[in-house]
Amino acid sequence: MKRSLVLLLLAAAIVGLGTSAAAMGSSPPGATARCTDGTYSYAVHHQGACSHHGGVAQWLNGSSSSSSSTTSSASSGNVDVGKTVLLGSRTKTSGCKLGPNPDRGCSPGAYYSKLTKNVLCSSSFSTSSIRNVPQSEKYEVEEEYGMAPASYGSSLEIDHIVSLELGGSNDIANLFPEKANAHPGYHVKDKLENKLHSLVCSASMSLQSAQRQIATNWQKLYEKVFGVAPVG
Repeated sequence: MKRSLVLLLLAAAIVGLGTSAAAMGSSPPGATARCTDGTYSYAVHHQGACSHHGGVAQWLNGSSSSSSSTTSSASSGNVDVGKTVLLGSRTKTSGCKLGPNPDRGCSPGAYYSKLTKNVLCSSSFSTSSIRNVPQSEKYEVEEEYGMAPASYGSSLEIDHIVSLELGGSNDIANLFPEKANAHPGYHVKDKLENKLHSLVCSASMSLQSAQRQIATNWQKLYEKVFGVAPVG
């Protein structure tokens, strides 16, 4: 009886190991999760993995599966940022058009629900406490825009469409590759982001209006705010 029990347990263990090995063996090198739609994620952290790919079907490091979505609560650092709220539908994840403005089909913009004006305008608030975009997510953004996943130095940055100063999310829906020499490039947009934060905190513009306008067309908003077209 004992011998039979041992043999049954041994057989079950072998089957389990074989299943695990098969799952791992079929995944591409470096992948950390298999998504529900059959694609793979290379995210270093669980947060954001398989975002917009139906959630995580299986963690390849043996962790339990827990689907990720834009409606799940998130926390960055010691700040409770709430949920990611998209400012439009994300209708594609490849073939995105690279230019001064994000391709809204890929990158509609998004913000965190709990990053209110009071939080963002507090003297204790710092964008470093909520910034959380791992290199793997930056590579994913570059690939969606038809670029080779690589570090491009100061010539390009993976930019938050709705800036962190305005409560922007770290979700891929709020990220796009922005060149320094896109005419106008990311240095010009940075100037607008700083100005918008000041306008919001001085009650000259609502936070919701700033978020929606910068996500829709930041160049048009720049001209509205500064009275001249963006150049640079």
